[in-house]
Amino acid sequence: MQFKSVLLLFIFSALLFTGCGDDREIKQEPVKLNNTFTLKTIDDKNINIVLEDEKILIQEYANKIVLLNFFATWCPPCKAEIPVLNKVQEKYKNDLVIISILLENDKSNEQLKNFVNQYNINYIITNGEENYKFQNALGGIKSIPTMLMIDKNSKLFQKYVGMVPSEMLDIDIKKVLKK
Repeated sequence: MQFKSVLLLFIFSALLFTGCGDDREIKQEPVKLNNTFTLKTIDDKNINIVLEDEKILIQEYANKIVLLNFFATWCPPCKAEIPVLNKVQEKYKNDLVIISILLENDKSNEQLKNFVNQYNINYIITNGEENYKFQNALGGIKSIPTMLMIDKNSKLFQKYVGMVPSEMLDIDIKKVLKK
């Protein structure tokens, strides 16, 4: 009986801490050295991002840590990490901004606003075709959730694939703040 419990716990943990794959084909575009992207939030605001050499410049959030979260509404680990992201956004609201980038077709902003309300999301969500162009320019996102932590100097500090415990995010944010 104990073996079955351990086996079930292992299987559940493996499923929970891995990302969701997407079997749909994502159009890959050639990567240029300098790319500019305008992501649209579900509140119809623009987030301007420039990929320049080794930097990811997010103009609206200069001098802040930015956590780019690539997700889909159908992905169980993406949903499970929402409370962690809400907690991190609230705890570091003066130093950090979370931008969730939807990698899912055919979701209206109205549907996403309902999703935000259902899960009490307190961070930014973007929607649109530009999300796909941006992720392609980064080399493609192979699994979701995937997060990129960008430091205050617009450099990639850490890449996370799958669910990330709040303690790990907390440690990395504190490291970036000390830089």
